[in-house]
This record gives sequence, structure tokens and C-alpha cells, in this order.
Amino acid sequence: MELTVKDLVSLFGVPERTLYGWIRDAGLPHYRVQDQVRFNRVELLEWATLHGVSWSPAAVPNAVPTEDAPLSAVLAAGGVYDDLPGDGKAAVLAEVVRRMPLPACLDRDFILDVLLAREELGSTGIGDGLAIPHARNPIVMRVERPLIALAFLATPVDFGAMDGLPVHTVFVMITPTVRVHLSLLSRLSLALRHPTWRAVLAARSGADEILSTLRRVEAEAHPRGGEPRCPPPCPWF
Repeated sequence: MELTVKDLVSLFGVPERTLYGWIRDAGLPHYRVQDQVRFNRVELLEWATLHGVSWSPAAVPNAVPTEDAPLSAVLAAGGVYDDLPGDGKAAVLAEVVRRMPLPACLDRDFILDVLLAREELGSTGIGDGLAIPHARNPIVMRVERPLIALAFLATPVDFGAMDGLPVHTVFVMITPTVRVHLSLLSRLSLALRHPTWRAVLAARSGADEILSTLRRVEAEAHPRGGEPRCPPPCPWF
């Protein structure tokens, strides 16, 4: 779905001049249709995630529909991996893909190629030693359920992140539909802004504590019968 400048003003809660500043100075992905600036929702959400920019829940229609599994369940399905070996970005991604519990029918070499191709377009490092490798066009595969793998690296690796810091923790996403991809990327980004969960991740506290803490964060963010609680927009420019 195409979005307009007016749409983004509402979704991000910032004035138009800030949006044009992001286009000029921060690489906000856009294109022109008859001299009008337009935005792709998938590219927009990816950019916002990688730049730490908050958004309204309306950025992802039905972001947490009842049929979607909780983020914690998707992470449990994908697995948590400690001391992942690898002396570079390609080696790390290859090892994550090798370990993920993927259906036998999926071509792991193809998935790795897609992830590496995305990295060629720009780093998925979001800063503070974190990265969320995924495709510019989401990795949508014939899987019955989405998967997110969390890997703690044995040795930090240079991902070319915006802050220049090496990456020590990566999340790799594989989803059955674009809508699910957007929903999960949105929820993962919000969860990573929660100080309690970030502290558990930083301590590498083990899969059980990581998942139980995430469940508490999810319950806090989506109280029964309430609307999702999102952090305020970042004051860019």
C-alpha cells in the first residue's frame, strides 16, 4: 500500500519538515508518482526499525490480530542460540540459518543468499550491538508458522551498523506472509525498547528467562481489553 506525506505525519507524529529532513539526511525510502512523494509500508517500517524511530500502531494495520502468535511464541519456535561461531557477517548468518528449525523442503542456501543480498543494500544493524537480518522484500516462505531465531555471537562481528559498534546479538525472521512480517518487525522493535527485556538480553540470561521476561513485556504492552502502548516518537532533527 502506498503512503503519502500526510499519512506519515500521522503515523510518526512529526511535522512535514522532519519527514523531508529524514528523506534528505537519513535515507528515508521513498519514490515519486506524478511529482508526489510516496512511501512503501514495508520499506518504511524497516527504515523506522533500523533508525529507532517510533510509530503509531496504525502503521501496521491489525498489527496484533487475535490469530497471530505472540512474539514470545515465535521466538520460542525459532530458538535461542548461545555462543554462535562466525568470524564475519556471512559466517554468522550461515550458522543461524543452519541451526534454525526449518522444514526440510526449504532451501537453506537460498535463504542465506537472500539475507546476504539484503545486507548488500545496507546494514540491518540497529545499533547497540543488535541486528535484525531480513530481506528488503520479507523472507516469505512455505512455513506453517513464523520463526524468529535469536543468536548471541561468540565474538562480536562488524555489521556496518549506524553507530559503528560490532554486533553481538542477531534476530533472524522468516514469515509466511508479508502482513505477519510487518507485525513481527513492529512488535520486535517495540520490545527492544523495553529496558527490562534489553537488560535480560544484555546479560544473556538464558532462553527461559529471556522468553518469560518477553511474555511479561507483552502483557504490559497489550493489557487485556486495551490498546497497544507505544513509546513516543523520537525527536529527530
